Amino acid sequence: MQENKGVITMQGNPLTLEGTMVQKGDTAQDFTVLAPDLSPVKLSDYKGKVRIISVVPSIDTSVCDTQTRQFNKEAASHPGVEILTVSCDLPFALGRFCGAAGIDKVHVCSDHRELDFGHKYGFVIKELRLLSRGIVVVDKDDKVAYVEYVKEVTQLPDFEKALEVVENLK
Repeated sequence: MQENKGVITMQGNPLTLEGTMVQKGDTAQDFTVLAPDLSPVKLSDYKGKVRIISVVPSIDTSVCDTQTRQFNKEAASHPGVEILTVSCDLPFALGRFCGAAGIDKVHVCSDHRELDFGHKYGFVIKELRLLSRGIVVVDKDDKVAYVEYVKEVTQLPDFEKALEVVENLK
């Protein structure tokens, strides 16, 4: 793990990432985020399973909506794999979005309170206090198997590459 000195862009404008960047092979740190009902959700709640962490800035944007719907669709093809979508949206907004969009196969979680996930995994956008876009895949033994920090926040991550890693872990 290394302190994040990363720079990403949003519509061409540079933004600074804060926190500790993770790399393939690192031990995945536990973190606590909130479910839509305000209950705590930890990575360790799904210990012993392959986990995909889909990171989005705000569920209310079209790109984040697409990313979340894509992983909700993929969940049906990957039984036994837990998918967490993490953003800084309020838990109530996440619950409302899931209800309206029919999102029922991924765990949608809020990191708004403490940015625990964001700082431990290096996804905090300093200038906006939002999470950047990306994907982290954690294997059954709590090792980071794949990580993508999307360089341009308005672009989708590489679903195929992440899902290929997941298939090889099953």
